[in-house]
This record gives sequence, structure tokens and C-alpha cells, in this order.
Amino acid sequence: MRHITHVVGGEPWPHGAVRQGEVFDPATGQVTGLVDLASPSDVDVAVAAAGTAAANWREESLTRRTKVMFAVRQLVDARRDELAAVVTAEHGKVLGDAAGEVQRGLEVVEYACGIPAALQGRFSENVSTGVDSYSLRQPLGVVAVISPFNFPVMVPLWFVPIAIACGNAVVLKPSEKDPSASVLLANWFAEAGLPDGVFSVVHGDKEAVDALLDHPAVRAVSFVGSTSVARYVYERGTATGKRVQALGGAKNHMVVLPDADLEAAADAAVSAGFGSAGERCMAVSVVVAVDPVGDALVERIADRMTGIRTGDGRRPGCDMGPLVTRAHLDRVVSYVEAGLTAGAKAIVDGRAVRPDGDPAGFWLGPTLFDHVTDDMSIYTDEIFGPVLSVVRAPSYDDALALVNRSPYGNGTAIFTRDGGAARRFQHEVEIGMVGVNVAIPVPMAYFSFGGWKASLFGDVHAHGGEGVQFFTRGKVVTSRWLPPAGVRLGFPH
Repeated sequence: MRHITHVVGGEPWPHGAVRQGEVFDPATGQVTGLVDLASPSDVDVAVAAAGTAAANWREESLTRRTKVMFAVRQLVDARRDELAAVVTAEHGKVLGDAAGEVQRGLEVVEYACGIPAALQGRFSENVSTGVDSYSLRQPLGVVAVISPFNFPVMVPLWFVPIAIACGNAVVLKPSEKDPSASVLLANWFAEAGLPDGVFSVVHGDKEAVDALLDHPAVRAVSFVGSTSVARYVYERGTATGKRVQALGGAKNHMVVLPDADLEAAADAAVSAGFGSAGERCMAVSVVVAVDPVGDALVERIADRMTGIRTGDGRRPGCDMGPLVTRAHLDRVVSYVEAGLTAGAKAIVDGRAVRPDGDPAGFWLGPTLFDHVTDDMSIYTDEIFGPVLSVVRAPSYDDALALVNRSPYGNGTAIFTRDGGAARRFQHEVEIGMVGVNVAIPVPMAYFSFGGWKASLFGDVHAHGGEGVQFFTRGKVVTSRWLPPAGVRLGFPH
């Protein structure tokens, strides 16, 4: 049985734990490890170590910080297969999908390698006689990152590299369901030359989260998870004076207009709906078929679903893995049952799947409902599983209104050949990330990730320029200098 513990001050936690949690292999249903769950006193130790480290790290030159980021980038790139394997073993997503997650996280590390340019300020000469003004950005100190189970590598890497490159120290609280990837990352950051204490990992549940939210030395919190918890994190964190960005849940709609390429739309709906077993905040969970394409589109989606192979993500040929835990599987299955009870038409019922894997795994096959209405729980709730709902809309205006009525605003997509319709949609839709013939419009690292409405609490999105803004404070200096007292011909240094 593996033992997974915290990494604090550059070392594994030596003190043991009062409480531990079980870590499962979702493809077998077996417990493969025990993870220590931090107490408030454990969090205190980690934050204290981070505070000491932050005071020194902020004084390091941009050249030194950049050198560390380049070394991290080299290590993650060289060992990406090892990291992907750890993700698959604890989360369950297939190896190819796990490798894609590592790549998207790596892109943020690469962005952080350019931190000197991202931190550049502005300078104005002679704002008054002999007076100059300039702006700069400085690190906050200790910041916390609370990340979810569905992306144990990518989401921490949305925040940690930028926060550290900006001169902060980070305490990461990963999901206790799949904690091992975070330990690897912390070890590799240290191997890359990051000083002890600048990046610590504390495992835990709500007790550890609350300790971070309440700790007076933690200056900012980045969170990704469900909307209910995101709201809680935002309210509790800001109540103690912290800067908080809390990314919540989603119910992402993909609108298919009558002129769309239905073959491409069906491919996209299946890929975006069932990748990672639907356990993505950017997964398409609702397809809005604008009349009269509904029947033809549903037929094409169902046909493609017959080719999806559900099974152990380590086995060649498997396309979709299990759900992360037995409890989550039971929750998603309850939504399938609720959809049937409510009168939705089950085109494909994933409960009948025969997986390529251990029968004790947490399996649910791809599921497709048609004729879903907006009062059904399978439409209103974030299911976070391989359940795709098709809603019929009589017109573009009705489809747009449906999307805009949703309390969530993370991502959306439109499939059409009409450039005017696409341009109108991207202008009118009330969603933070929009795809045009792109089902999962996740921005590249040099843009910023974030939704609207109940999908984001706070004003600043993740990574990119807004990430730099979040992890730094602005300062403006106004200066006047008297003539120098003497002559120096040496090169300044």
C-alpha cells in the first residue's frame, strides 16, 4: 500500500497524520494508497515555511526565476509519460488523454518562462519638471492553490508556475482523490533549482481548505471545482481579506445550426461529450439542435458512440476510462435514472456497457438522451459524467436564449458554415469562452481561462496576462532626483 504524504519545505512530511484517505485505481475499484489529510496545525507549518521562503524568493532576479522555469519545463517535458501514467492510475482517464493534460499544463510553464516580459511596467518621463513616474508589479507573498480531481496536472500548472515566476511561494492543496501527481510536480520543481519552501503540497479535505482560507498569511487563493464549493471558497476567502479567483461548474451548450457540417458536428459532440468520461468543466453536456437537423444529428452521434471502447485507460485501444470513484459513479447513474423518469428518450444507455477492464471498476458507458427539456435535472445540473443531452430548438434565437438563460457561463460552441451567424453568436452569447466550429474552446496559455456567471467568482481569470495580474500587486512610483554629486565613468552594475 502506497503512502502519500505532504511535501513541505522541500521534504516529505515527517510527522505522520491523524487522518488518512483512501486512493483508488478507478479501473479496478481497488485501494492503491493512503493519503495523509492535513490538520490546521499541519497547514500552519506549511504556510510558515512558505512565508520564510517567499521573503527570499521575491528578492531573486528575474533571470534566476526564469532559469528555474526553463528547468521545470525541461523536466516535465522529458518525463511526461511518467506523469501521465500517474494520472491514469488515480483518475482513470486513458493514457492519451492524460498525456494531453500534461501538454496543456506544460504550455503554461512555457508561458511562465517569459515572465520578464509579462512583468514589464510603464515609464513616463517629465510628468512634471524633473519628475518621472513609472509602474511596476510585485509579488503578494504566500498564495494557495486548491485544485480538483479531474485535472491533477493541468489545473495546478495553470497557477503554480505563474505564481512562482512572479516571486510568490505556493501552497498547493490537490484533490485527495488523485494526489500523487502533485507530489511529483513539487519534487521536480525542487530538482529544477527552486528553493525549499517556495512550492509546498498539503493533502486534505475541507479541514485543510478551511485552514488555508482562514490563514492570515495566505494572501490569495486560486480554486477550481464545483459551483457550490467555488461560491463557498470565494465568500470565506474574501471575508478574511484575501484575493480570490474561484472557478466553478458548467453546463456547456453546443449549438448546431441547420447549415452546419453534420459529420463534423457529430464528431465534435462525441469527442467533447465523452472525453475523460465527461469529467471536464469544458465538456459539452448539451447539444442544441436547431430545426430541422435534430433527427439527422442524433443519428450521427449515436452511430459514432457505437465505436467508443470503454475500458482500462492503460490498455491499448480504449477510448474512455472509468469514473473517478464509486460514489461519483452512483451519482451519475442516478441522473441517468432521473432522465428516464422525467421522460427523456434514451438513445444510448451507458449502464449496459461491457468494459475492457476489471468488472469491479467504476464503469459507465457513453449515454445519449434526446428530447431533453430545460426543466429536467439532466439539463439543469452539472452531471460531470458521460451523459450527453440533446435539446431541440426551433430557431437560432431560441437556441441563443436557451444558452443565455443558463446560470452557468463557462464555455459554449456554435457549428455553422455561416460567418455572419457565427459572428452574431460570439457577440450575443453570455459565456466566457466561445468556440466557432470548435467544441472545447480552451484558450492557449497566453490567453486567459475563465467563465461568466456562476462559473466564476472573482474578477480575474486563470493563466495568461490575467494570471500575472492576479498574483502581483501594482505599484506606481513618482520620483525627482537632484543633480549627481560626482562623475562615475564605470559601467553601472
